[in-house]
Amino acid sequence: MNSTGTQRLLIVITAPSGAGKSSLIGAALKSDAALRLSVSYTTRAPRPGEVDGREYHFVSEMVFIEMLGRGEFLESAEVHGFRYGTSEAEIGRERAAKHDLILEIDWQGAQQVRRLFPDCIGIFILPPSIEELERRMQKRGQDSEAVIQRRMAVARDEISHSPEFDYVIINKDFEEASQDLLAIIRAARLGTARQLAQHPELFRLGT
Repeated sequence: MNSTGTQRLLIVITAPSGAGKSSLIGAALKSDAALRLSVSYTTRAPRPGEVDGREYHFVSEMVFIEMLGRGEFLESAEVHGFRYGTSEAEIGRERAAKHDLILEIDWQGAQQVRRLFPDCIGIFILPPSIEELERRMQKRGQDSEAVIQRRMAVARDEISHSPEFDYVIINKDFEEASQDLLAIIRAARLGTARQLAQHPELFRLGT
C-alpha cells in the first residue's frame, strides 16, 4: 500500500502525553479546512469531556481484538496498558475524498505507517524540558501521582524515538509551535511530486 496515486498528505504526529499534541492538532484543524483527523479506536474509557467518535472510537477489548483479527487496522499498538488502532477503511475514505489526513498515534504506530506509506510526513512534538512535561501532567489533574510517574517513564522512552521523525517541534510557546506545524504542512504540499501530480499541465508550459 502506498500514497502515490492520490498525492494527498498523510501526516503522522507523535508526542509523549502532556506535550500538547492534541491542542496543536486542534488548532491546525481549525486553521486549515483541507485537514482531517483520523479518529483512532481505543480500549480505554473516555475521560471527562471526551465524546465517542470525536476524540476516539471507544470499544471493548473484545471488539478491538475482533477488529484486529479481521485485519481492519492500518496500525495498532498498546500504550499505557490500553490498545489503540487506526482504521484502514477510514484512511482510504478520507484520502479518496482528497483530504490531507493527520494520524495522532504513538511511535510504534508511526513505524508501522512508515512501512506502508514511506512518503508520510512524520512530526514529533517535544516539551521544552522533562520537568515541564511532568508539571503539565500534574496540572491537568486527570491522573494520580503513581500514574504520572509511570507516564513519565514511558515519555522518556517515547522521546528516544524522536530522531526517527522528519520534523521536531518544541512546544515551548503554543502559538509559535502552532505556526511551526502549519508551516510544515504547507511546505509539504509544495513538494515537487505532489505539485506535478496535481498540476501536470503547468509543468508542460516550458516544453
